[in-house]
Amino acid sequence: MISMAIFPLWWSSFSEEFGRRSIYLISFALFLIFSVLSAISKNITMLIVFRMCAGGASASAHSTGAGSIADLFEVYERGKAMSLFYLGPLLGPLIAPIVGGALTQEIGWQATMWFLAIYGLVVLLMILFFLPETLQRKPEATLPTAETQGLSRMRTMDSAKVKTKNFAKSARHFLIDPLGVLLYLRFPPVLITVLLAAIAFGSLYVVNIAIQQKFSRDPYNFGQLSIGLMYIPSGLGYICGSLFGGRWIDKIMAREARKAGRYDENGKLIYLPEDRMRENAWVMTTIYPLALLMFGWVLRYGLHPVVPCLALFFFGISSMLVFSVATTMLTELIRKRSSSGVAINNFVRNTLSCIGAIVAAPWINAINVGWVFTILCICCLIISYVSIILLRKNATKWRKTMDEALAQ
Repeated sequence: MISMAIFPLWWSSFSEEFGRRSIYLISFALFLIFSVLSAISKNITMLIVFRMCAGGASASAHSTGAGSIADLFEVYERGKAMSLFYLGPLLGPLIAPIVGGALTQEIGWQATMWFLAIYGLVVLLMILFFLPETLQRKPEATLPTAETQGLSRMRTMDSAKVKTKNFAKSARHFLIDPLGVLLYLRFPPVLITVLLAAIAFGSLYVVNIAIQQKFSRDPYNFGQLSIGLMYIPSGLGYICGSLFGGRWIDKIMAREARKAGRYDENGKLIYLPEDRMRENAWVMTTIYPLALLMFGWVLRYGLHPVVPCLALFFFGISSMLVFSVATTMLTELIRKRSSSGVAINNFVRNTLSCIGAIVAAPWINAINVGWVFTILCICCLIISYVSIILLRKNATKWRKTMDEALAQ
């Protein structure tokens, strides 16, 4: 989780400079190598190091992938496209326990690493043969001609100074400058949008820990494979939210543009990022916290597994709407660096997810699962409602200020 939070900052920055396709190829080649090294690890230290490296390599897919979506789709159809794209990052953590549990139970833990290596190879080959470059490159500056370019010989000491200076500049460009995308968080629309998605995503990992902990004990006593199957309801919710939520968000955006009478000189609607957050925002940020509340208390009293499955399904639908709205808005708020906006989102949400995954089990043991999700529900409701109100009142003003600052 830590490496998947940090590495997208570099992948997104490099993809804006060198193109999406080259970053996909490099990162998935590294993922393949580190997955093989994980499979043949001789001790736990090797495994942890190589798994962190593999996670960092695979982290390019989300931020760079969202950038590709922004490259390919117009604003009015981007919500639907982003919802479908987001199925990958969400279904992965849900399918993985089922596949991983079955492989570990039947073969051993190394089988999961070999599975990832084979999967990485398949994806790498698909990118190599079927995925074109999506980023539109700017025309390169014309090089000076022979007549205008003066010829002179530089002294050895001066040459060494220039080389040292160029090396330091290159090192800063590749190692330090990508961290500059975090400065976008100083703009309120970006910060609030990221926060909305991050608290929902952090809640998801508390849910995942609760599933592992509570369904393995009385009164359920499920095996690893059965526990893995408990991730299916939220996965079905994500699929439903993806299929219908994206279209709903795009329709809301078009409706708001027509209502405001925003047309360009060609008669086409002018869309604004904040148009995506209307009644859908209240619906999605109300349902998923209440689903968390329901999930916690039905686990507390050990009700029939169908009941927590219902809560997980509604959590999946509503949180999917949050994720797709936030990701799409970020690509539109930071138009010239769309993948960087998603990388910031990844950084904050994965940081919160890491914290949630660490504190969830001791937190549940300290109070009880019902009260844990009650507190989580209240926090999500308050943060979400305040964020929506602030965006509804100030989004246009904040966005204009942000655009002016970025144009300088």
